[in-house]
Amino acid sequence: MSFLTSITSAFKGGGSARVPIARGFVSPWASAFEARGASVPPFDYATSLEAGYASNPVAQRAVRIVAEGVGAAPVSTPETKDADELLALVTAPSAGQSLVETIAAHLLLHGNAFVQVLKDASGRPVELFALRPERVTIRQRADGWPEAFAYHLGAQTHLIPMEDEDGWPELIHLKCLNPGDDHYGAGALSAAAQAIAIHNAASRWNHALLENAARPSGALVYAPGDGQGLTADQFERLKAELASAFQGQGNAGRPMLLEGGLSWQSMALSPADMDFATLKAAAARDIALAFGVPPMLLGLPGDNTYSNYREANRALWRLTLLPLADKIFSGIAAGMAPWFDGASIAVDLDRVPALSEDRERLWKQVSEADFLTPEERRAMLGLAPMESSQ
Repeated sequence: MSFLTSITSAFKGGGSARVPIARGFVSPWASAFEARGASVPPFDYATSLEAGYASNPVAQRAVRIVAEGVGAAPVSTPETKDADELLALVTAPSAGQSLVETIAAHLLLHGNAFVQVLKDASGRPVELFALRPERVTIRQRADGWPEAFAYHLGAQTHLIPMEDEDGWPELIHLKCLNPGDDHYGAGALSAAAQAIAIHNAASRWNHALLENAARPSGALVYAPGDGQGLTADQFERLKAELASAFQGQGNAGRPMLLEGGLSWQSMALSPADMDFATLKAAAARDIALAFGVPPMLLGLPGDNTYSNYREANRALWRLTLLPLADKIFSGIAAGMAPWFDGASIAVDLDRVPALSEDRERLWKQVSEADFLTPEERRAMLGLAPMESSQ
């Protein structure tokens, strides 16, 4: 609350009190740094990030398609006095990366994005910096409402207040919808975790099968004439000799010399059991579904005609990229509103190649609608109102 707002509320006798919200719950996407009221997160973000983004080609490509698409989207702002300054802050790189692309990736993977507002000596914002979301936790008041942000790096903890002494925002928190949490958003990485695990397991199985010269394993049968079984020492020694002499790619196809009642029985796999391509394709489609990317754009099997590819690209923009871009730009504009009165940032739809046909059709319909006023036409096209002449 700014100083001016506090003075106004004091003269008015105060406003309506906020209801208390959940307190002491740490997001399942964040590491449990807080000592008070923190629970162990059931979802390990760092491990899932390694398995899902760094080790899975489908998930990584899906995230990059969405994040890079949002980051490269053409942006426009209303022609106001400080429009160019605001646009420069949004389009400037953050730590060598595109700010908007970084925020989009954080929202997809973690479900939260924290943008620190760096200011000069006069309190004017000069840079927007995207913090690593897994390092940020929210400090809460007794009633559960946020009071500050804690940035954790190793053993160090830096407190970032929600507002400075003048009432200007210090950090902008963007989050995806999470109905089960009052403070943290939910990312798509958690929803895709099972599909990613299946896809990775199928890849590891295929890799292990190829290392064994594409031959399934078998059973070593011991059937002595006296009916006696192997002792524990004999069993362990036999298992160690098999692993060292016959397991692995270098030992594939090596002949086995058996004696003393030992015989080898091969275990054949049916074609249906070995059809991991279908399993991987199904898991890949689930991954694409979680991140909002049409499977065709990821090279997954399907009817890849030009028309369908064009429709898939259009669906990607309409259903995934534009809603995510609107969330990011509207959140940044709201956070920067104290410095930029009437701030507004939006994707310039007329400059998006995938939507050119839709925009051309809309322009034609609006142009032929003679019953609309010029201002109504501009509103339908998503354009800012014309300045009224004095």
